[in-house]
Amino acid sequence: MTLYKWIAEEVAKKVINNEELFILDVRNAEAFADWKIEGHKFEYLNIPYFELLDGVEEILSNIPTDKQLLVVCAKEGSSIMIAEMLTDEGRDAAYLEGGMKSWSEYLEPIKVSDLENGGELYQFVRLGKGCLSYMVISNGEAAIIDATRMVDVFTNFAASKHVNITNVFDTHLHADHISGGRQIAALTGATYFLPPKDAEEVVFEYTPLVDGNEVKIGNTTIAIQALYSPGHTIGSTSFIVDDKFLLTGDILFIDSIGRPDLAGLAQDWVGDLRETLYSRYRELSSELIVLPAHFMIIDELNENGTVAKRLGDLFEENHGLNMKDEGEFRSMVTDNLPPQPHAYQEIRHVNMGKITPSAEDQTEMEIGPNRCAIREFKKY
Repeated sequence: MTLYKWIAEEVAKKVINNEELFILDVRNAEAFADWKIEGHKFEYLNIPYFELLDGVEEILSNIPTDKQLLVVCAKEGSSIMIAEMLTDEGRDAAYLEGGMKSWSEYLEPIKVSDLENGGELYQFVRLGKGCLSYMVISNGEAAIIDATRMVDVFTNFAASKHVNITNVFDTHLHADHISGGRQIAALTGATYFLPPKDAEEVVFEYTPLVDGNEVKIGNTTIAIQALYSPGHTIGSTSFIVDDKFLLTGDILFIDSIGRPDLAGLAQDWVGDLRETLYSRYRELSSELIVLPAHFMIIDELNENGTVAKRLGDLFEENHGLNMKDEGEFRSMVTDNLPPQPHAYQEIRHVNMGKITPSAEDQTEMEIGPNRCAIREFKKY
C-alpha cells in the first residue's frame, strides 16, 4: 500500500472544509490529552509509539478502512516508522511532515471581508495554537495586528498582494506566544505600536499605542481606531477597523473572556476586566463584528474557517458577559483559571526584548494549546 507525506496546510484544509479524518497519535497519553489536532469530523486513537515497536497488528481492527489515516507524533520520526508499519500491513497511511511542531506553527490566511474603497481584511488562523492575527490592506499599504513569530507568512502574503507593510500593532504584551511584530517592523520599516502600560519593562523602542489613536491605511477612509480595554493586561487595547470590526485582543473571545492573571495580578486586574466588558464594550455598536486574538475550541470556527461573531450576539450568548453580580463575576474569574501557558514568563521576557532564544527554543516555549481564556464559565 501507499505511504503519503502530508504537510500542515493539507490537514488545515481538512479542518476548514469539515472533512473526515482518522488520526493515530503516537505521542504519550499525557501529551495527547493536553493538546491534539482538532477537527469537526476527526476521530482519534492514541497509542504511544513504543507500544507498537513489535508491530501494529493488534490495533488494525481499531482503525477504520473507510477514512483517510494520518499518523502524528511530536516531530515526525516516530510517525514515519508507524505509518510504514501500517502500509506493510496493507493500509494506506500518511504521516505529518514536521509532526506537531509543524502543526503548531502553521497559519492559514482567510479573507474576512472587503472593506471600504477596495480594502480587505484577512485573518491568519493558527489552528494548532488557537492564535489569530490580522492584516488590513488598502491602496498598496498593509497593517498587521498581533503577528506571530512566523514572520515570513506575513511578509510573503503582503508581497503576494503587492502591498507594503506600514504599521504593526500588538494589542498587548503577549504571554502565550512570541510576537513577530518587532521583527516585521524591522524588516519592512513599518511603525511598531505597543500599549505603553504593557511596555514598562521593554528594552526596545516602540511607538505608544494609546486610547483614541487612529491610523489610516492607504489613502482611503479605512481607519484603525485604538480603544483602551484593560483586564487581560493593564495595557490591553482593542481596535475598531473600518467602523465594522472590533479586534478584541485577548479581552473577549467567542465563547469566553480573557484571563487577568498572567502578570500575577488577577485580583488587581479583574475589576478592569469587568469594566471593559460590561461598560466600555456596552457603549459600542452591537453590530460590530468581534475578531479576537485567540479561539479556544474548534466549534468557534465559522463555516469558512474564520473566527468572528457579532458583538450583540456575544452579549446574549457568552456567559462571561452575563454575570450581573460583580462579586460572582470576580469569583468565577479567579476560581476558573486554567493552567498557565507553557513557559509564559519566558515568553513575556522575549516579548519585552530581554532575552533572545534560539528558534528551536522558541518552538519549545510555545508548544501546547492556547490558555489565554477563562475556560469554564457556567451560566447562572
